[in-house]
Amino acid sequence: MTVTKEKTLADLVRADFPILHQEVNEHPLVYLDNAATSQKPVQVLNALSNYYEQYNSNVHRGVHTLSAKATDAYESSRDKIAAFINADSRQEIVFTRNATEAINLVAYSWGTRNLNAGDEIILSVMEHHSNLIPWQLLAQKTGAVLKFVELTETEEFNLEQFKTLISDKTKLVSVVHVSNTLGCINPVQEIIAIAHKYGAKVLIDACQSVPHMPIDVQKLDCDWLVASGHKMCAPTGIGFLYGKLKLLRSMPPFLGGGEMIADVYLDKATYADLPHKFEAGTPAIAEAIALGAAVDYLSNIGMDKIYTYEAELTGYLFEQLAKIPEIRTYGPLPKVAGFGRAALAAFTAGDVHPHDLSTMLDEAGVAIRAGHHCTQPLHRYLKAQSTARASLSFYNTRAEIDVFITALKEAIEFFGSIF
Repeated sequence: MTVTKEKTLADLVRADFPILHQEVNEHPLVYLDNAATSQKPVQVLNALSNYYEQYNSNVHRGVHTLSAKATDAYESSRDKIAAFINADSRQEIVFTRNATEAINLVAYSWGTRNLNAGDEIILSVMEHHSNLIPWQLLAQKTGAVLKFVELTETEEFNLEQFKTLISDKTKLVSVVHVSNTLGCINPVQEIIAIAHKYGAKVLIDACQSVPHMPIDVQKLDCDWLVASGHKMCAPTGIGFLYGKLKLLRSMPPFLGGGEMIADVYLDKATYADLPHKFEAGTPAIAEAIALGAAVDYLSNIGMDKIYTYEAELTGYLFEQLAKIPEIRTYGPLPKVAGFGRAALAAFTAGDVHPHDLSTMLDEAGVAIRAGHHCTQPLHRYLKAQSTARASLSFYNTRAEIDVFITALKEAIEFFGSIF
């Protein structure tokens, strides 16, 4: 009797990703740097090439056939994103270059108008620089005060401390949904509910959650949410801002120019309705269309399936890392994570520098990240100059984790022999 091995999710999708089928340094590529950027399936690549080959034209401004086709495809992507995160209206989706621009949009448009000296902004020590620097600049400009939630003993968001920090002075809470270093899934729904009791607005950095789990902005009740396309199987240079319709309507334009206007006179202008008020200039048309294709791709797989499969992979990754005595991982272990854990592991290996580890693993065809991962304050908090990071996606396999672990052990052994 022949027993047929059940195919995993990765088995079903890997053929869609041409870049994965190559050798690096004479070894099959093992790509474990997905938290930095994801790979792109042929469906997304085809959407890019089809635009440029078949209907390359500017959107909204033309009445000819190519312009109409480009406009339809561009705006269709907006509809897809709205459905993907369950926005109440397509007008609540604003295309941006990336999540960084989306956060800056909120900081400059809403923040400069609504924050005054003494008002408080609550962040956490685990924030990506993109969700820290804009608020630092805003605080310097307005006199607002930044406060920071620290970590629990298991290196997760300290919800109890957050409850002591928030007050009637709090005007904004801006937190990451999933830490790109600790891998912890923060209790954003509870954070949002608490913040709203004090009248504070909440922005969620969902760069590391939108590609990996179902997101429902109406259920979360967040005021804004941001994400970057390049982390969700879409091209670089495209992202989006979600904002509640009434809130976005109250915000002034972020950039001025074409596209975002209704009527222009020499001395004044009126502005377009949402979302175009925030989309000045010619947008990243091909990239936005391809982002829609990426949303289709993820939706067709099913975000629940992606989350479940990646959770299994994460458990296996941590089981194997735990067998290496020199390894110290950061963030909660999968079995003790209070609100769940994402598919990444930041770690150190004794005295071996993370950059040395990454370099040697690259020689074995294994791509991981090394550095501070745009979370320098967090690394200082953890007393770690830098960490190595292996991050997974739904197209990764257990076999790839085994290759990574073998190469990691060999690297540690090599550097141990010369220290």
